Amino acid sequence: MIRAALAAAAQRLAEVSDTPRLDAELLMAHALDVSRDDLLLRRLDDPAPQAFEALVARRLAHEPVAYITGTRAFWTIDLRVGPGALVPRPDSETLIEAAIDWFGERAPASILDLGTGPGTLLLAALDQWPGATGLGIDRSEAALGYARANAERLGMADRAAFRLGDWGAGLDRRFDLILANPPYIGTDETLPEDVRRYEPASALFAGPDGLDDYRRILPDLRRLLAPGGTAIVEIGWSQAETVSAIARNSGLAPMVYEDLGGRPRAIRLT
Repeated sequence: MIRAALAAAAQRLAEVSDTPRLDAELLMAHALDVSRDDLLLRRLDDPAPQAFEALVARRLAHEPVAYITGTRAFWTIDLRVGPGALVPRPDSETLIEAAIDWFGERAPASILDLGTGPGTLLLAALDQWPGATGLGIDRSEAALGYARANAERLGMADRAAFRLGDWGAGLDRRFDLILANPPYIGTDETLPEDVRRYEPASALFAGPDGLDDYRRILPDLRRLLAPGGTAIVEIGWSQAETVSAIARNSGLAPMVYEDLGGRPRAIRLT
């Protein structure tokens, strides 16, 4: 029975995951090709599918659940993800919340997502503001492939453009909202095995102190921001003071936002 299979799998997955029961449920839903809600509400007394054990084995080898299932929920959308693309994290939703706080009843007309990955922040923002258009920049063709496919699947291909690029280099227009989740891990920092083994290092590491990309991005933001606009960047939880200092030295006023865990996670810049 599925109920017993989930309990057994969760016990095994506790060796490699902080969320073993959730992982087991997502993998089972994927094996059945149903939603997690449908699994929990209607399928717990069904026979467990044979495909489930192979999925559990992949997770026990530290492969991220999102890579196994090929999808990850973020904000109000579901994104296709896989090798070569950073897995969207719930903490990154803090950037969308900060943008909503800034614009209030207004809405940005143009959005720039620097380091868009599979289109995470740009497509979430476009879903939040249906009248907006946006541009996503990334250095990875693999990530941009996911981003374009996600935009097409979500019906946003006519509102979202994607371009291979190096942060804001070569851009000659201004945007109402700029979002960025750059690499911010120091090269000597220890990461969980599922991140270290599977996710792209280019989307994670940014020099010895994890600040290299902030030093490049922040001084260029004033040139790219439209009047009345704002930029919001994700940070590591211990980086609020140092990134804020880089922002002030770049002529920007920073405001720190915390994630659901109460840790500094985003800085809004004006």
